[in-house]
Amino acid sequence: MRWINTRPSRGAQLALTLLPFVLLIVAYTVGSAARLAENANDKLLPGLAGFADAIDRLAFIADPRTGQYLLWSDTGASLVRLFAGLGISTLTALIIGMLIGMLPYLRALLSPFVAVISMVPPLALLPILFIAMGLGEASKIALIVIGVAPTMIRDLALKALELPREQIVKAETLGGSSWQIGLRVVLPQILPRLITCLRLQLGPAWLFLIAAEAISSDSGLGYRIFLVRRYLSMDIIFPYVVWITLLAVVMNYILDRIRIAVFPWSELEKQA
Repeated sequence: MRWINTRPSRGAQLALTLLPFVLLIVAYTVGSAARLAENANDKLLPGLAGFADAIDRLAFIADPRTGQYLLWSDTGASLVRLFAGLGISTLTALIIGMLIGMLPYLRALLSPFVAVISMVPPLALLPILFIAMGLGEASKIALIVIGVAPTMIRDLALKALELPREQIVKAETLGGSSWQIGLRVVLPQILPRLITCLRLQLGPAWLFLIAAEAISSDSGLGYRIFLVRRYLSMDIIFPYVVWITLLAVVMNYILDRIRIAVFPWSELEKQA
């Protein structure tokens, strides 16, 4: 028997999927109980009851100063910035990536430039963005775009270049113009990759958003985490981190379902 040829049953696969999460929760619970036994006021590893109290306070009790439910207002502010940044990045990557992959002259002009821009550490540009664009929403959205768009452009350009040359030749033989070839041959085949690329960039996009909110913001999930860190409020920080992770996982799942529903043949290619 070779391990490479064995596959778990559905039940075993579910158990294996849940096992790391269960072990993590158990390890945290044991560590928290040990620290709280030594010091009941320990803030580093609060108990699960402390988490429940903090979540209830942030999600279901209005803030006395602002009248807002902090978890939901922070989530709304962060998601608006995130969706704006990812939306601009997706549209930019689709247009420029497809053109670079299709047109040799544009490839020669833009491909090296995009490659260099993609190597610039986006967080190093944050002070420049704040100076040039101010401390408002534009600089935060711009950081997300600068952070994820170049990588998405390069990925889509490579996908367009990988398309069989025979397809382009056949389209040309049938009288298709460059515009028609782009819309009817190239575009349908790179759209599934665009969704996959967007899924892969969710993590970096959240990173850039949290960094921008931490430095200059008065709302948002990143702002709240860095606001309460000075008080060592781990009972707030941990739930916020888990909530951000859950949002990213849900977004990733929804994007994948959209890809399968709109482009079912892409799943067959993936399995092949």
